Amino acid sequence: MCGRYSFAPKPAKQAAIKGAINKTEPIKFSYNIAPTQEGYVVANDRPDQLQRMAWGLVPHWSANGTNSGKLINARAEGIAKKPSFRESIRQRRCLVPADSFYEWRKEPGGRKIPYRIFLEDENLLYMAGIWDEWAQNGVIKRTFSIITTTPNSEMATLHHRMPVILPDENARQRWLANLPEEAILAMLHPLKDGALVMYRVSEKLNKPGYDAPNLHEKTEEQQLTLF
Repeated sequence: MCGRYSFAPKPAKQAAIKGAINKTEPIKFSYNIAPTQEGYVVANDRPDQLQRMAWGLVPHWSANGTNSGKLINARAEGIAKKPSFRESIRQRRCLVPADSFYEWRKEPGGRKIPYRIFLEDENLLYMAGIWDEWAQNGVIKRTFSIITTTPNSEMATLHHRMPVILPDENARQRWLANLPEEAILAMLHPLKDGALVMYRVSEKLNKPGYDAPNLHEKTEEQQLTLF
């Protein structure tokens, strides 16, 4: 799964974002985006803009529009058949930009150790997503979910799932284009082996409200001792 990510690229990368996407207001960066919080997406209805949406899909047919955070991820397997996702995967796709995402290694006793995962070249990564719009009594909510798939070799050492990452501009443009279902589903596969780097970070990440640059700092691995 993907349960936390960061959108706080280095200044040089920030300039590239502002130059490539039509965004007039200041961009809000975050080191710790958690479920139900807002993040940026590039959606297929406005492919030249960054839009703020809440993380955790709320289908347009939802009775009350509540974002419980249960639909932050959509599994690639069977996505075209699941009621919450099948319309969005065909009609409402988006890119979720991030400088990195986080995953936890489960230790004996239940302790969870967080790791930061990013592209080897440190470029901005774009995760495949779907979005929806819920509207009722004048209230409009736009929400998104990140699509996950089986892990590549690096991620397999840490977790059994990973986000679908679209590796180049051609793939990203295709994801936002009007494609037949077969072509869309064919894009939902793991990133090639050798493209990701990861290291351990502070357990301060475990607090959804904590958001600071030190979450990007490497924490040394601890050796297990018996005495």
